[in-house]
Amino acid sequence: MGLRRDAQRAVKLAKDIMWSRRAQRELLRKLRELPPLEPHRYRIGVYFADGRVNLYQLRQWYRPLLELSKRHPVLILSRASGSALELLEESPLPVAYVRRVVDLEQVIHDQDLHVVFYVNQNAKNFQMMRYGRRWHVFINHGESDKMYMTTNQFKAYDYAFIAGDAARARLEKVLWDYDFDKRAIPIGRPQADHYLDGSPLPYTPDEREVVLYAPTWEGDRGAAAYGSIASHGVPLVKALLATGRHRVIYRPHPRSGVVDPDYRAANREIIEAISAANAADPSAQHVYDDGPSLGWQLAAADVAIVDISAMVYDRLAAGKPLLITRPVNPEAQIDTGGYLQACEWLDAGDGAAMLARVDAVAHDADALARLEAWVERYFGDTTPGVTTARFHEAVDRLMAEWERFAALHAGDEEVDEFEADDEDEAEALT
Repeated sequence: MGLRRDAQRAVKLAKDIMWSRRAQRELLRKLRELPPLEPHRYRIGVYFADGRVNLYQLRQWYRPLLELSKRHPVLILSRASGSALELLEESPLPVAYVRRVVDLEQVIHDQDLHVVFYVNQNAKNFQMMRYGRRWHVFINHGESDKMYMTTNQFKAYDYAFIAGDAARARLEKVLWDYDFDKRAIPIGRPQADHYLDGSPLPYTPDEREVVLYAPTWEGDRGAAAYGSIASHGVPLVKALLATGRHRVIYRPHPRSGVVDPDYRAANREIIEAISAANAADPSAQHVYDDGPSLGWQLAAADVAIVDISAMVYDRLAAGKPLLITRPVNPEAQIDTGGYLQACEWLDAGDGAAMLARVDAVAHDADALARLEAWVERYFGDTTPGVTTARFHEAVDRLMAEWERFAALHAGDEEVDEFEADDEDEAEALT
């Protein structure tokens, strides 16, 4: 068994190396075709040191950053070739490939970056944070009650943009001697203003009630066994498909079934049931959604059913009816210190019982009132446009502070920040 595992690892490593070399060649070809960046144009940099697997952390910021770029030009700084290659193909914002520290320093020298955003806690963030005379700002890649949201690493940044009161309360429990009033700036969730971007929906809206079912994967250990496809999914979706008054949007996690064959089989059964329902009644227009875009599903659905995951908070920002599946694995760890202490749970059961629960929550005035209170606690005012305005105001404030400090230090002796870095690491293959 050990030899087989070693052989599989060796094959994977060889494939990764081959892919990386091809990606590097393709990336260099694309870079040669691009015009050079206009000098001294960009005021905001978005630093991303991760590989392709974590690009989702950056993708969710595309639309808010694109809107922001109308006020302050934004440039993405990518350290890994795989990420840079995909970003050059899909990003609505300009991208600079800065694999080496010397490449990063060249961009810093050529541009006037007043603010640098970070969407995660990659160790290479510190290679960017060595450069002063600019604000380093942690904007994160989502809102949740995970331990990740209370790391002491927040202190490393000049400022952090947080969602709202719930985020501040979490941080106040662990960050000692931290000036929250100055450094933790609440902005809500600007992504929610872009959930619907004017693109056509994959169905024609009618009198049907739209139900989003967006389960996570099965997890690789009992403590994280939050996935509901095998426990809830099949009877739930089949019951919804059978009513004739619901339209299902099924968006499973892309890793669904990678560990558990039963979970994989249940996922396949749901997809086949949706296909069969559409064949029997084309007007139903049920949706199996495996696309890269996330947003329209959260805003368009009349009621959403999700597992314990970041999707809870993505949907919460939409301020519309929400059900969370209760894990059947007794080892699954549930943090009831935040929204999950008062959320609307969906227990596993037969299709009729779960359907009744969905209908009840979708039209329960008391449940909607409780939901509104939690939306306010996590995100503040979610009136369309308000959170985008708060995001822009926060950036404008930092820009004004930059100008103030630049004037105060206008007479200071120039400091050479650009030194050779003997610890420049090789990039990740992914």
